[in-house]
Amino acid sequence: MTRIYIDVHALQTVPPSNLNRDDTGAPKSAVYGGVPRARVSSQAWKRATRAYFSDEHLLEPSELGVRTKKVAEVLADRITALDPALERPDALQRVAVVIENATGSKIEVPKRSADAAKDGEEQPAPQSKYLMFLSARQLDNLAALAIEGGQDIKGYFKDNKANKARAKEIADTRHSVDIALFGRMVADSADINVDAAVQVAHAISVHRVENESDYYTAVDDHNTDAEPGAGMIGTIDFNSATLYRYAALGVHQLADNLGQGLREDEPLTTPVRRAVEAFVHGFVASLPTGKINTFGHHTLPDAVIVKLRTTRPVSFVAAFEEPVRADHQSGHVKEASARLAEYIPDIERAYGDEESTLTWVLRVGPNTEKLSGIGEEATNLTSLVSRVGQAVAEHLDKPA
Repeated sequence: MTRIYIDVHALQTVPPSNLNRDDTGAPKSAVYGGVPRARVSSQAWKRATRAYFSDEHLLEPSELGVRTKKVAEVLADRITALDPALERPDALQRVAVVIENATGSKIEVPKRSADAAKDGEEQPAPQSKYLMFLSARQLDNLAALAIEGGQDIKGYFKDNKANKARAKEIADTRHSVDIALFGRMVADSADINVDAAVQVAHAISVHRVENESDYYTAVDDHNTDAEPGAGMIGTIDFNSATLYRYAALGVHQLADNLGQGLREDEPLTTPVRRAVEAFVHGFVASLPTGKINTFGHHTLPDAVIVKLRTTRPVSFVAAFEEPVRADHQSGHVKEASARLAEYIPDIERAYGDEESTLTWVLRVGPNTEKLSGIGEEATNLTSLVSRVGQAVAEHLDKPA
């Protein structure tokens, strides 16, 4: 299959906020171009994108996975749903054996939980030692395998290479869209790792940013006039910024990860297109929710640029290596848009492939007007997503 990349670029302004905290509770930061910038980690925005898939019903539950240490409980629920007569301790025992054969990972009760359990209480459920990422289809098929294995589940796998291979095959096929997009690492069985089709950059501000601190107090509702002091005081760090966000999606890798697809009655191009559209929509519209009840930082991008390439991904972050300086009338968005409008044609002229590259632009307001000539303009996000999906489908249908 021809290499196909989707580059997604966004300029997004956030008001005072603390989207993504470091170990001290302050907004994350980075030095770029010799000055401090606001930063939101790639992990934070990938998590927000994954959550958006389900929260906004972009994808069906059957197309998504579960990433948890509590895989034993998740799988046991599926087993008892298939066989209600099965006692939960038996189901958990089968889970441990099936997961070990499928992924090489041992499922055990955490020592701290076991020590904390009081005499007479039910033994805590076992857990994996790390977050385990499995698709809904994989969980369903592993549950069915656990029931098929019967009460002597250890004997079902002992010295039976075919059953062991089947368990591993279940864990390594029928990947969910989020596993296919963001990848999966299985520490105990590297041969069933999934290489991510998506690379997400840390979002950074296009300008210099210094963190600020808010001192707050809370009043005790039951205090009398004789008790004028605050019931609680504290501080919280925050900043505000115009962020440059970037992600690259390897459509060919996505197609390979999805394999035979998620549904029996559709060609491979259909789930790939659906996954591409969900990612573009989810990445553009999602928002990390750190301290959102405190700051209510609900914004959307001022400008989005999407490119389809057959060469290699290209970030435009270098347009902001020299920090943008705002004037008192236009803020940062106008100058950031002008920087992109100047930089993109230059980088494409020097390194791009004009014949095979497609460009779409979605923008809001007069401050982004200089981006209007960069590519084909979309009137709204739905239109943008649809056009990108259609172009991907057409490329996938072309003969190799």
